[in-house]
Amino acid sequence: MTIFIVHDDPVGRAGSNYIAQADLAPFGLDGQMEQLWLKPLDDGTFTIACIPFCTYGLALGDRVLLSDEDQVTEVIGLSGQRVLRMLLMPSPDRERLPQAITRIKNTIKEAGLLSEWNGDRHVAVDIPSQTNPSKLFEVMEREVTEAGAFWEWADAQPFSAGS
Repeated sequence: MTIFIVHDDPVGRAGSNYIAQADLAPFGLDGQMEQLWLKPLDDGTFTIACIPFCTYGLALGDRVLLSDEDQVTEVIGLSGQRVLRMLLMPSPDRERLPQAITRIKNTIKEAGLLSEWNGDRHVAVDIPSQTNPSKLFEVMEREVTEAGAFWEWADAQPFSAGS
């Protein structure tokens, strides 16, 4: 059985979007696929129209190719954007997690950044080139230190379509 990671509210949602999958097995998530929203281009390629939650080596605006089975097979153009992802940890203090989420959402909004949430504990943030995300880093570092949250850059590994 395949588990699909979906984007309920992609930042690039449009009437002409296309949905394809990225196999997450090359990133240690066997049996999982991320459904990515794409914008079709006139030359048969697509641009990423969401902020990837789990797929490494992809970012908003990157150009990709698809297989006949609608799976992302190759990155053919980078947008210059980066994805910063964070997983918040549950807390026995019922007020801690909602307060952390509010801090993170407010910091993202104040910085003028785009983000997508998968559930209430996993956020992916689009970081355009020439953007200084230091305020967001401060808020995220607080969550790492105080609550054991995890964060990573999506380009920590290159994209791989697997075998």
